[in-house]
Amino acid sequence: MKNIWFNIEQFFRRYAKRQMQSFVFTVIGCLAVVSVITFGTMYVLAQPASTSLERPAVKAPNLGRHFQEFGREGSILIYDSKNNRIYEHNPQRNVTAIAPASTFKIFNALVALETGVVSDDVAVLTWDGIHREIDAWNHDTNLRQAFKDSTVWFYQVLARRAGYERMQQFINKVGYGNRQIGTAADIDHFWLQQQLLQITPKEQIKFLQRLYQGDLPFSQRTINLVKDIMVREQTPEYTLRGKTGWLTSTKPEVGWFVGYLEQNKNVYFFATTLDMQKPADAPTRIEITRRSLRDLGLLTHIN
Repeated sequence: MKNIWFNIEQFFRRYAKRQMQSFVFTVIGCLAVVSVITFGTMYVLAQPASTSLERPAVKAPNLGRHFQEFGREGSILIYDSKNNRIYEHNPQRNVTAIAPASTFKIFNALVALETGVVSDDVAVLTWDGIHREIDAWNHDTNLRQAFKDSTVWFYQVLARRAGYERMQQFINKVGYGNRQIGTAADIDHFWLQQQLLQITPKEQIKFLQRLYQGDLPFSQRTINLVKDIMVREQTPEYTLRGKTGWLTSTKPEVGWFVGYLEQNKNVYFFATTLDMQKPADAPTRIEITRRSLRDLGLLTHIN
């Protein structure tokens, strides 16, 4: 009888030991699973932090210092299209509309080519013989050279030949500025008068974006020709397109420089305005733009 009770006691002891071992292993297993889950979650959460470190925040340069260096009031707006970033000085002025002056030659050239007013960029118009204050204007010229020299009389002829109705139609289709070109009597100077056609620097950039993308109501041939005559500088590293303008119907007078830079497989659109006091100020609007682009690491190999 004693042996029977001894065997029963041993059986329960072995059973209890097995249950305890099973419990311990179960607990250890659970802890291991929890650890894996926990560290796995930490790893996943750490990924965005690693990514953000690889793309540090861009510090906006102080573009206003370039205007201060020249002692001039003005504004600049640069749009980095790939990274969807805006860099600017004087944001209020960048949304203030003024007459486009000779920057309108971009639009005028588009209309002239599209309507057949000129057949191409090298078709010559005869000088009317009227002596003007800029020597480069006092001879026969073509669309390409007149764009480079900003020959006012040449583009006035183009506007008159295109006519008021067609010009207004294209202005409306594009939605250029405030769309106000006055009456038929204003057809050859509406872009030079502050009381008529006006556009903001921000709108200039939107127009240039559409030109670059080919998103305008003009043929691809027309757009390609105008893009080509806009080229100011071209190297293996970059292409700079642009157009200057000088608004004389305001006080102070205002200079424009608008365009876009293609570099590093990206496009940077810009619009600069500058209060102009004398003819010697003309290169300043371009120089301020160049210095601002250099602040973004562009045009770095240019003297």
